[in-house]
Amino acid sequence: MTRPRAASERFVAQLPVRVQSRIRVVYSPLLDIQPIPVDVDTSGINGLIFSSANAVNVAASLGVRRDIPAYCVGPVTTETAQIAGWASRMVGGTAEELVANLLSLRPLGPLMHLRGEHGRGNIAERLTDLGLTVRELPIYTQNLLPLTPEAADAAAGPGPIIAPIFSPRSARQFANVWPEQAPLLIAAISEATAEPLENLNIRRLKIAKRPTPKKMRKAVKKLVKYAMRLEGGLGAD
Repeated sequence: MTRPRAASERFVAQLPVRVQSRIRVVYSPLLDIQPIPVDVDTSGINGLIFSSANAVNVAASLGVRRDIPAYCVGPVTTETAQIAGWASRMVGGTAEELVANLLSLRPLGPLMHLRGEHGRGNIAERLTDLGLTVRELPIYTQNLLPLTPEAADAAAGPGPIIAPIFSPRSARQFANVWPEQAPLLIAAISEATAEPLENLNIRRLKIAKRPTPKKMRKAVKKLVKYAMRLEGGLGAD
């Protein structure tokens, strides 16, 4: 699993029991989420935009006020914001859907997009250009990590490896550190996430039909079935 440990454990726990019984899970986060020590000034701000659960968790740790609504991308981010104390609302499953839906809703601005240092989608710029004032502030950085020794050992073995990849940045790092030895089966959360992996020797690639945990679990389930048919038996996730 290539996500930060807590997110990876949550994803694995929600896989069907039958799938869990057929895999050996190896945790090897490729990104280390670290808060940026910034003062989040929300005076005059009428709503927050969260496009990741990481942003929610960091915003909570920085003491960002909870008495303004949060507009979120995806069910996990929305639920995380709700648990953290925000009145959260899911307004799309992707950045593109969030932009379109916020333009339709036209909430009272200005809004503030709290995001990672390495962001995609230009949410604040696009919304502002289209008439909805949105400020943005990076509140965390994503440090790149190598494969763990356990993951490197698994990659050197004969069994197939199932690697769920959840972001383009994780995909680029995976492409940089993958040793290309064991048969590789990839579940990518989006076409954009699959692109940095195109030069790897991938035995099977499944792109989630929608960028949601549910669709990613379905993709992993299909890859586990495929792995069962490969010579050498099961691999590691």
